Amino acid sequence: MHDHAATHDHGCGGAEAAIARAERLCRERDLQFTRLRRDVLTAVAGQTRPMGAYDIAEALSEPGRRVAAVSVYRALDFLTEHGLVHRIASRNAFVSCGHSHTDGAGLVFLICRNCGTIDETTAPEVEDQLGRTLAKAGFRPISRILEVEGECGTCLGQATAEG
Repeated sequence: MHDHAATHDHGCGGAEAAIARAERLCRERDLQFTRLRRDVLTAVAGQTRPMGAYDIAEALSEPGRRVAAVSVYRALDFLTEHGLVHRIASRNAFVSCGHSHTDGAGLVFLICRNCGTIDETTAPEVEDQLGRTLAKAGFRPISRILEVEGECGTCLGQATAEG
């Protein structure tokens, strides 16, 4: 197995861009961007792979200063609610997002089973069809996030080159 995760940034521009976006959003919406929220976002945005709450708590803890997972979960709830991080349900982990989405925008996460990277995209055609299906069923979703597992282009390319 190879590691090309360093080339993936979830389309987010890294930790600095994620923090700048969070600061701007909190100013515009008159929200508190607490130190813990900043630290959690920095930890998640600084990684190329999704992080679980306990991993984040461990990363933020120091000798004599333990960060509780429940506090991390509260910060993640805030960051998720405001579109600064996304939860990858199949991994029970989080990735940062440095760009805006419209309310109800459908996201598609492409999860590579080989290298563990997760890329984010949208699929308007899938969204249109899903919207019609949900309307027909009389169902109003709170979120529309699809997760697709498989092999990313880099892993497929390497497998072809090795084969």
